[in-house]
Amino acid sequence: MEANIINITEAADPRVDVYARLTEAQLRQHGGDGGIFIAESPKVIRVAMDAGYVPESMLCEARHIIGDAADILLRCPGRMPVYTGERAVLETLTGYRLTRGVLCAMCRRPMPTVEDLCRNASRVAVLDAVCDTTNIGAIFRSAAALGIDAVLLTPQSCDPLNRRAVRVSMGTVFLVPWTWLDRPVHALKDLGFKTVAMALRDDSVSLDDPALMAEPRLAIVLGTEGDGLANDVIEATDITCRIPMAHGVDSLNVAAASAVAFWQLRKRPQ
Repeated sequence: MEANIINITEAADPRVDVYARLTEAQLRQHGGDGGIFIAESPKVIRVAMDAGYVPESMLCEARHIIGDAADILLRCPGRMPVYTGERAVLETLTGYRLTRGVLCAMCRRPMPTVEDLCRNASRVAVLDAVCDTTNIGAIFRSAAALGIDAVLLTPQSCDPLNRRAVRVSMGTVFLVPWTWLDRPVHALKDLGFKTVAMALRDDSVSLDDPALMAEPRLAIVLGTEGDGLANDVIEATDITCRIPMAHGVDSLNVAAASAVAFWQLRKRPQ
């Protein structure tokens, strides 16, 4: 691209509000057409672009324009704004040191329907009110690594394109198809899934139950960090499942539990 390099000398410059002053909710409304999100670090930005996301602007230290971000800029739309400035100004602007030196505002894409994501899926993860950005990012990273076909999130869950969630996921939020769940969890039965609630109950089966692992289509339901799944969600699922544990430990962090469940319940060759 022909770089449109704009030097920022004051952190209060309104042209970089998207990087400094807009909340996550405001970013989702910014510019219309679904809003934008912020991707951080050259590696994550490249993954997003490879997945089809389009950059709107970039913020980086001057040295990265001909360094770590040079190949990214060649793929960006012509005359896209590239904001730069002294490190101290950028740190004041963002509120932290840019450890990888590059931020990119990218356009969101229309959300797919639940039916579209589930049509050819055999393993989906359902995140019910999981609202910690770090956990969301870690769950997506495990989902990408361990063969989950899609992730469905209830409206009470954190946005996977939250800046921290994207960073923690190392860009894997762009690799696993996802959308917001617009119906009760148990309605996934109508799409051909056996629904599995990850919860500690007297009637729960072990995660390594052979019949469970042999199910052709599973929706693995994980709950919020503090209280887990609500009783009505558990009651409406087909199976309640637990991870066997030792030393009297009763539960794992939801991100850790997701990795264990995704691996154990992965689709196996017939």
